[in-house]
Amino acid sequence: MKINFNKSEGLVPVIVQDDRTLQVLMLGYMNEEAFEKTKSEGIVTFFSRSQNRLWTKGEESGNFLTVKNIEIDCDNDTVLIKVIPKNIVCHTGSFSCFGNKYAKGFLYELEEKINQRIDNKIEDSYTYSLFQRGINKVAQKVGEEAVELVIEAKDDDEDLFKNEAADLLYHFLILLKTKNFSLEEIEKILLDRNRKALN
Repeated sequence: MKINFNKSEGLVPVIVQDDRTLQVLMLGYMNEEAFEKTKSEGIVTFFSRSQNRLWTKGEESGNFLTVKNIEIDCDNDTVLIKVIPKNIVCHTGSFSCFGNKYAKGFLYELEEKINQRIDNKIEDSYTYSLFQRGINKVAQKVGEEAVELVIEAKDDDEDLFKNEAADLLYHFLILLKTKNFSLEEIEKILLDRNRKALN
């Protein structure tokens, strides 16, 4: 597909998305020169409408956006670029121009359901009954699920392996709740480690 740069005075909107989390990081604009420079160098370059020039994101801060994938929409007039950000993206100091929260997925929905069952003391809930038995029992259950996953990893039954992996994740979330930690706190550690590795 070829981008149609003629629709809006030679510029097209560009959505920038984190390649790992699919979080939308920012919106910018490109002309044809900025698009070609981005493709050839693998670093996102925009056309700055306020300064009327090409502008490579991170040229002053060092927080470059490394291109992983470029897609064009069905009308050939909008670009989606998936990137690995070196650090924070927004000039305000937020990780994303749309706020400082990281992208959420189904694991966060599951965590919320687990928290609700425990906080609301749902008596007929397996989750709450396990939680009531205390940290030792919850930790033991996580250990059991981990061992079962290791055992299935040595066999060739893909369905059993995937189900044991799901069981381990579920019980890990219960353990986090029991310890008064959140999935976001653990994710932040992984994100910080990844950013340090890229520096």
